[in-house]
This record gives sequence, C-alpha cells and structure tokens, in this order.
Amino acid sequence: MIGALARAVNRLRGTRESPSSLASPSAHPTERRRVDLRKAINAVSDVVQNRPRPLRVFDQIHMKTGDMVLQSEMIADWADGKRLAFIGDGDAISVCVAYLKARGVLTFGPSHITVFDFDERTVEAVMNFADREGIPNLDARLYNVLDAMEPGELYDCFYTNPPWGASNGGESVNAFVERGMEATGHIGEGVVVIADDDDLPWPKQVLANVQRFASEHGFYVSKMQRKLHEYHLDDAPELKSCNLYLAALPQNQPPGLSAPITDPNRLENFYGLSQRPTVRYVRARKRLDYGVAHEDEYELEWLDRGSE
Repeated sequence: MIGALARAVNRLRGTRESPSSLASPSAHPTERRRVDLRKAINAVSDVVQNRPRPLRVFDQIHMKTGDMVLQSEMIADWADGKRLAFIGDGDAISVCVAYLKARGVLTFGPSHITVFDFDERTVEAVMNFADREGIPNLDARLYNVLDAMEPGELYDCFYTNPPWGASNGGESVNAFVERGMEATGHIGEGVVVIADDDDLPWPKQVLANVQRFASEHGFYVSKMQRKLHEYHLDDAPELKSCNLYLAALPQNQPPGLSAPITDPNRLENFYGLSQRPTVRYVRARKRLDYGVAHEDEYELEWLDRGSE
C-alpha cells in the first residue's frame, strides 16, 4: 500500500510535475486524495521539533524526516477510521499521523491513537503536543512492554518500531509485537518496522524469526514494503528498514491473559549486545520545551562593559 506522497515522489523523480498538489486514487473511484507535499513536510517538521532526543542505550534511533512524511501518510491511509495503538514511538509517527489530519493536510487517518511508551519524555511530548494543537484523539500512556498489558478497550491495529534485535535474533522485536497483538485482542492487524538489508545476515534472521513468531500466534504476513526508511545512525548510515504488515487469521483466539516477560532467554541482549533490560521507565526530570535549546546546552559569555 504505497500512499499518495510515496507515489508522487516516485513520479517526480522522472517528471516535471509540480509537488505543491499531489493526487492518487483512493478506495472510491469517484474520489481522489490530494496531498500538499510542502504542508506535509512543514507539519512533520513541527513534530520533529517537539520530540525528545533519542537514547541510544535503549536502541532509540530516529527516522529521517523525509521518510517520516511518507511513512505517516501510508500509516494514516492503512489505519483510516480505525483505533490505532503505538507500542513505543520514539520517532513520533503517531503525532505526525494525528497532526497531519488535524491540520487538514490529510483527509484520512485513524479515529483514535494511543501511544504506549516506557519513556516519560515521549509520553509528555505526545500529550503536550496534543493539548497545544487541540488534537483530542491522540493520547499516551507510560508502559513497559515487559509488564503485562492491562485489560482495556481493544484497538483495531497496532504499529511498532522496536529495538531491531541484531544481537538476539529478533526476540526484542517479538516482545513488542506480542503486546501489539494483545492490544488488538489477537484479531487485528499490525505494522512492524524492522531492519532490511540484503548484505547483512542478521536482518534476514530477525525477519524470519519475527514471521515465525507471528505465525505461531495466529498472524500471517499480509504484505511487506522493503527498504523504505533511513535513519540518523552514525555506525550504519546505509541501514534501512521495511514495513512488515501482519494480520490475524480468521477466528484467531488469544492464547490467554497477558503476562510479564521474564524468561531470561527473551531478555538477553534486549537492547543490544550484553544490554539486558534493567530500567522500568525513563523518567523526565523536568518539563522541557523541545523546540528550543535547553539551558544546560549552552552558557553566555558577556560583553566587556567595563568602559561604560
């Protein structure tokens, strides 16, 4: 499901078509979805200004802004009219999707979005942005995927861009996928953003293990969009990720109540080599305005006014 922006960008590479107003066929033949690329990029830049900086120790790596624009449009189209749960969201794709619709850049998108994240900075950034921009259908909750997911209102679909599991065969990915499945009552759909590289062995092993895990839990791979996203990743700048779409099998049944993840084998190398999870939550020390420089990032050297 390549969306309007992605199709338009592909067309623009070989044509002189103006990017200011982009159109693509919608689900209804009599309608055409039009997206203003400039407005979309500017809206996503507002979100990027608002999100906290990544913590690499927890494998938080931000997607590049251009790919965020395309990803947000595709996810908004995929989850149009549905209740969408984000299992972690350091990239702030959730905010982009909600904001693009709230600003009228997109005429489609989820009916409601909830972000579940163990980083209080992310939760506060989502809630503050939703409050400031008047987006009532966007909220966030402090939650660690290693804890059991409390019973509550179910979602139609889930989205996750988890730690990619280079050192644990994708077991960290499976933990986030498991919580996404639970959020949908094992009868919904999901998008998993995961490493995708033809030259490295570990992304293939992770993809295979995640697909096996999905199958064992009553889900199948309905689609895969390869090598879509780039990241601000100093040690592997060429590494890309794909969208792996999962869907529940008909009459799928949940395996039981949600339970904490405590198996040592599942926790080994969770955030990278020799990095087991030891932190329940990342707490925000103070409320920050992420659009401006923090006071601890700079100091002032005053002009010499001794002669005045």
